[in-house]
Amino acid sequence: MVDEDRRAQAAVVFDALGLTYEQAFADSAPHRASLRWLVRRLAPGSRVLDVGSGTGRPTAQTLTEAGHRVLGIDISPVMVDLAARQVPGAEFRLADIRETPLPPASFDAACAYFSLLQMSRAEQAAVVAKLARAVRPGGFVALATVPLDLEDTEAVFMGQPVRVTSFTAEAFTALACGAGLTVLAEEQTVFTPSGPEAGPEPQLFLHCVREAG
Repeated sequence: MVDEDRRAQAAVVFDALGLTYEQAFADSAPHRASLRWLVRRLAPGSRVLDVGSGTGRPTAQTLTEAGHRVLGIDISPVMVDLAARQVPGAEFRLADIRETPLPPASFDAACAYFSLLQMSRAEQAAVVAKLARAVRPGGFVALATVPLDLEDTEAVFMGQPVRVTSFTAEAFTALACGAGLTVLAEEQTVFTPSGPEAGPEPQLFLHCVREAG
């Protein structure tokens, strides 16, 4: 699948899901625990980049309520509109992270929760490296993925046809380290989204710091 087709499909899938996606993952204790990990380490008023910001909840909402300045980026027009209405204290942009300029060391932290899975492996590696450069030395990066050895694999996600690419847990951790990040904490879990068409999925959360220098 060419890149443009992949990008268009991702937008269509999440335009269709809308608030259904938020509702399905609202009870994700690991996601909320990851956000607590990040909030505990941020200085007041930190600038945070949320990649694949979705409906704005829980990520942007949690960070904004903790007093941080959040920029959310998403490829889905429906998601960006929902997020702007639900979390008015954050800024949201309709953009593709692969094409969005990010000045070096311009954020105190960045997070990408499950937003890389419809990118190729090369694109995922490039985006993680881009996030590492975008946070200041000593800044934090939180990443979450589905740790499976899949490459451009057909799947059904919440009733929507998707093509998924991912890495094993070991390979994804190595990818983060290769981008100049130090993994401070790692959690592997299994979460079942709510809804009749959702099944259990393995999840990997990495909590990282950008190495100084």
